[in-house]
Amino acid sequence: MRRLGRNHGRYCGEAIDIRAVLADCQTAAARSGWSAEVISSAVSPPIIAFHRGGRSGALSAEAAPEVTPSRRRIYLSAGIHGDEPAGPLALRRLLIESAWPDDAELWVCPCLNPTGFPLNQRENAAGVDLNRDYRQPRSPEVQSHVAWLSRQGQFDLTICLHEDWEASGFYLYEVNPEGRPSASSQVIAAVEAVCPIDRSPVIEGRPAAGGIIRPQIDLVGRPDWPEAFHLISDHTRLSYTLEAPSDYPLPVRVEALVVAVKTLLDSVK
Repeated sequence: MRRLGRNHGRYCGEAIDIRAVLADCQTAAARSGWSAEVISSAVSPPIIAFHRGGRSGALSAEAAPEVTPSRRRIYLSAGIHGDEPAGPLALRRLLIESAWPDDAELWVCPCLNPTGFPLNQRENAAGVDLNRDYRQPRSPEVQSHVAWLSRQGQFDLTICLHEDWEASGFYLYEVNPEGRPSASSQVIAAVEAVCPIDRSPVIEGRPAAGGIIRPQIDLVGRPDWPEAFHLISDHTRLSYTLEAPSDYPLPVRVEALVVAVKTLLDSVK
């Protein structure tokens, strides 16, 4: 499989109609019994989260159903960069297929940057890279998202879907400070059947091995936190960031992310 050679200095590939994608997500989620919550109406279209199983943070204690303590609590997000269409499309497909584990409580945010997609740009419409705004949030999108996350508590696993316009293949970040069982190798093996893997020894300036980056993150020293830093700081001890290679056909990137997510969902016990 060859790279398309479209990207020159930035992402120059396909754009998506994010309103249509989110409408599809809402229809599929409602059909499968997910609840929907508006995280932020300060932007248009609004940022929406879907929840399934257990208690939603938006419900009152009186209205909340019983929570099963043994349930796995899993959070997924995509679309924080408006030039990375494969993530929202992958979560749309997963919502349509409804192939989620029955013993898990799930939260899905299919698009955290809805104003960036109409512009096909990384940043939001105001020019802010939302994935660098999580330490001291200034954007209304991230302020609302952080407030919403604070109501959800702790997750057993968080998965952030991304793309990299420069990458020669799929790769992932694993942040796992307590050395919990890792599924990274399984993810790479599964994705390799549908998408090339970036096996460079250095990716994004970090040592990598077989498409896997295990960074030693510096929460204190880095001022511009991405979403994954906030998650590992406040909400989980196991986080994966999946990076599809943007210079391959969009269906390939979507398939890579879907396969990776399914593999991770199967891995959490």
